[in-house]
Amino acid sequence: MSHLEMAMATLIQTFDQYAGSDGKKSTLSKAEVKTLVEKELPGLLKVRSKNPDEVDKFLKNLDLNKDSEVDFQEFVMLIVVLTCAIHGRFCK
Repeated sequence: MSHLEMAMATLIQTFDQYAGSDGKKSTLSKAEVKTLVEKELPGLLKVRSKNPDEVDKFLKNLDLNKDSEVDFQEFVMLIVVLTCAIHGRFCK
């Protein structure tokens, strides 16, 4: 597989690893999102964990369709936004 194909497979595997611990494999619950972010994006949570309201706001903003869950498309949007932000920092 190419690097990009491996990255795509990793996104899918990561989502699937955390989704479903509450029984629903197609979405992430608030608790599952928090666990995923704690383990896979620890730097992001450290910045936000100083204010618990910020963490809740962050999780709420992920839920674009406001169904109290994060689906794969919403998860990918998080990764896209973070990747663009990181890319912008390195390109300056």
